[in-house]
Amino acid sequence: DTMRRVVRQSKFRHVFGQAVKNDQCYDDIRVSRVTWDSSFCAVNPRFVAIIVDASGGGAFLVLPLHKTGRIDKSYPTVCGHTGPVLDIDWCPHNDQVIASGSEDCTVMVWQIPENGLTLSLTEPVVVLEGHSKRVGIVAWHPTARNVLLSAGCDNAIIIWNVGTGEALINLDDMHVDVIYNVSWNRNGSLICTASKDKKVRIIDPRKQEIIAEKEKTHEGARPMRAIFLADGNIFTTGFSRMSERQLALWNPKNMEEPIALHEMDTSNGVLLPFYDPDTNIIYLCGKGDSSIRYFEITDESPYVHYLNTFSSKEPQRGMGFMPKRGLDVNKCEIARFFKLHERKCEPIIMTVPRKSDLFQDDLYPDTAGPEAALEAEEWFEGKNADPLLISLKHGYIPGKNRDLKVVKKNILDNKPAANKKSDLINAPKKAADASDPQNEAKLDEILRELKSIKDTITNQDERISKLEQQMAKIAD
Repeated sequence: DTMRRVVRQSKFRHVFGQAVKNDQCYDDIRVSRVTWDSSFCAVNPRFVAIIVDASGGGAFLVLPLHKTGRIDKSYPTVCGHTGPVLDIDWCPHNDQVIASGSEDCTVMVWQIPENGLTLSLTEPVVVLEGHSKRVGIVAWHPTARNVLLSAGCDNAIIIWNVGTGEALINLDDMHVDVIYNVSWNRNGSLICTASKDKKVRIIDPRKQEIIAEKEKTHEGARPMRAIFLADGNIFTTGFSRMSERQLALWNPKNMEEPIALHEMDTSNGVLLPFYDPDTNIIYLCGKGDSSIRYFEITDESPYVHYLNTFSSKEPQRGMGFMPKRGLDVNKCEIARFFKLHERKCEPIIMTVPRKSDLFQDDLYPDTAGPEAALEAEEWFEGKNADPLLISLKHGYIPGKNRDLKVVKKNILDNKPAANKKSDLINAPKKAADASDPQNEAKLDEILRELKSIKDTITNQDERISKLEQQMAKIAD
């Protein structure tokens, strides 16, 4: 019994990380030097995207995963922003759609051609304008199609319907200071935020209310992070008053005391947490560190169990984290990171050592697939849905993605608006639209046209029946 207490049983105790060989890295990339605590890198089963230094504006590279080796200086970029790009995020429901937030106060959504870029891309599918200061965070909704969240240095969070290019929810009075990060929960019904005022807030975005908050989550003044776990608890990283790095686990129903609080070390890099809901493992990558530490979260004390550390020589400038469906299940790979150095991007593979070549069900429970569980309108109307899961038993084969189409709303569309708040906003507009003399004239014109079409049809009907009668007589 004492032995059992000393060594905890876990299939992830021996997870080990390994950097790929040099020829499988992406070389000669000028990684962005902006001082912003985002991860600068986003990956999916098709592409790796990296924010790069760009003269006169903001740009990021999008490389097909197999395009390793030296990247030519003239390689095309995505370069429509007029200021540096601060954050990028791939759409979970379409591997060719990526969103970017920039110092130019805009969010842009891009459609990447199926085989990658052959020319630089300057025209986004849609530009989302609503922030008054730089946009440092973009995060797609986990289960609803075309729903995108952005947060800016104006301390506002805006939730967009990308399919119509509209801002449908604007949370601009909840934060009094810079928002460090925003995380959706598993079904996208709530968000949690960490802010410079040392508070973690849990927000119901559609009701536009804060449902829980914790002051001084971490006492230190340096940036914090807060993310939702699959069971609804919240995991935070931050600093103690003595500038030691901390991690903590919280129950949103009672934020008085943490479920667990651990001190780590005295390094000053912000800890970026990457979470895998299938295995309940959290990987912590400190900016400027040269290591990745990983922990397993369970419901037995001490709740956050240290597993191991992957160390390398070079410090990391940023980090990308591959979704589960992009991993090699035949090699028992449970995570893949894309570590940014100053001039290159290096994949790091995390593996559970197993002797068998067979598919390991216990390592790969069904995982979130690329299909959206809800349409944007359903979510804005108040529906929730968990991610639609897929099995990885035979590996994941990317399907065909449909193009992102943005349909700007037409003022003659008098459909009821999606959510009550926007009804209130749109009501006076609609009344004005209808009473607008130009619109009335248009409507009259349309009605006249309809009447003349109806008349024509009636006349043609009469002619046809006469002709039919004559034909019948001839046949007799």
